[in-house]
Amino acid sequence: MRKITYREVLKEALREEMRRDPIANQTAKNRYMFGGKAKVPMVLRTQGGTGRSSAAQHAQSLEAWFIHIPGLKVVMPATPYDAKGLLKTAIRDDNPVIFIEHKLLYPETGEVPEEEVLVPLGVAEVKRAGEDVTVVAHSRMVHLALRAADRLAAEGISCEVVDPRTLDPLDVPAILRSVEKTSRLVILQEAVAQCSFASEVAALVAEEALDCLDAPIRRVTALDTPMPFSPKLERFVVPSEERVIAAVREVCA
Repeated sequence: MRKITYREVLKEALREEMRRDPIANQTAKNRYMFGGKAKVPMVLRTQGGTGRSSAAQHAQSLEAWFIHIPGLKVVMPATPYDAKGLLKTAIRDDNPVIFIEHKLLYPETGEVPEEEVLVPLGVAEVKRAGEDVTVVAHSRMVHLALRAADRLAAEGISCEVVDPRTLDPLDVPAILRSVEKTSRLVILQEAVAQCSFASEVAALVAEEALDCLDAPIRRVTALDTPMPFSPKLERFVVPSEERVIAAVREVCA
């Protein structure tokens, strides 16, 4: 604690808020406010996610903050191929792109061609084809979904894993096509559920493909709490294969 005057504390608070202003109030809005004549070809790389027991301030998933701001594009790749292709495309884009990298994915290996790789923004990819249930997952949760799908396949449940790759712009038609095929939807994310990307996907499917659903939509998310420092508690809070499998079993019952 420290002693500070009323006037100074207000100045300090204002300075803290102004650090956010360049992204939310300037970068995101400049092209619109100048009638499309101004370009903002900026890529902001940042990290997110849990898994290192780095506690509440350093293990957050805040992608929904950026998705909520019109004018920003938000990218969250899950594989080395997508990381390279999406970053190169983002650099070529004339709009500001928030490029969020999960810290546990840095050691991930995968096939990447030596020639130029460009992955378009706003195009989802089906990471695993399936017939019984659609699982929408992004970033590290894609790998969790694929492992859960392998285990569920042994039970005779076929999961289709859809990776949006970019959260904004979002490939809504790809998600709807998958749901129309499987008639069931589970959305997996590492962030909390309230006002989240998973909530947006659920709302879009409910609005556009409700008649296709044979079961209620299920979200598998982090629990509504700051991230614990304890490794055991952290694992308890974030989604697990078991929670994904339980959700899939429920919608397929």
